[in-house]
Amino acid sequence: MSSRTRGTSPTTGPDGGPALVVVAHGSRDPRALATVSALLDRVRALRPGLSVRLGHIELNEPLLPDTLAALGDGPAVLAPLLLSRGYHVKRDIPEMAARSPARTRVAAPLGPHPLLVDALHDRLAEAGWHRRRGDAVVLAAAGSRDPESAVDTGRTARLLAARLGVPVLPAYATTATPTVPEAVSALRGRGHRNIAVASCFTAPGRFARECAAAAPWIAAAPLGTHPAMAHLLLHRYDEARTTPATTLPATARWQLASA
Repeated sequence: MSSRTRGTSPTTGPDGGPALVVVAHGSRDPRALATVSALLDRVRALRPGLSVRLGHIELNEPLLPDTLAALGDGPAVLAPLLLSRGYHVKRDIPEMAARSPARTRVAAPLGPHPLLVDALHDRLAEAGWHRRRGDAVVLAAAGSRDPESAVDTGRTARLLAARLGVPVLPAYATTATPTVPEAVSALRGRGHRNIAVASCFTAPGRFARECAAAAPWIAAAPLGTHPAMAHLLLHRYDEARTTPATTLPATARWQLASA
């Protein structure tokens, strides 16, 4: 077990600033933990001296409550490694933070943001994307019952469409609609022949695999360790540190940074 996992690394940065706790969902796919760990190494390389830690919502260790417990009553910014708003960002993470003695602030999710679109664009290019007449893209995301998640994914799709110059239709692996096959069918019905799937997932896993399998043309890899993802995590960290937070009811001893 590493010193970071045991919590023996410094709990603040060299400027006395809060630790960065990256909050991943967790996955049964072992590639997910390896990918997230490599991404955090990129973040550390970009900001030497910053205490960067990992906590999972479920399925993988270290779990977020354990990571927070190791911080004691030190300050931390919790940066969700999630690509839209939803119940994990709005409820699960804050509730775990509220049960910890650490002085925490929850940053905004990574999307929507132009840096996220940079990563999506590059992953498509790596898969062989080149714009041709009749092209379109399905933006495959996890899905959520929270309507604000679909709002965020829809905005990311519009930003990607502006970057690519072709229609981009959001679709979901679970819970929300349309599914990727439904989105592909809808685009074909509009006359689009070459339909790629952009993977709006942070790491390999079942959802990313199933969405890629539904691609009629090319399917991009998950975002993974793309440099833009490391920069985006630090952007959300800095944003949470400097943006005045909204103080929530006394029952929740945490603050949510404005998006």
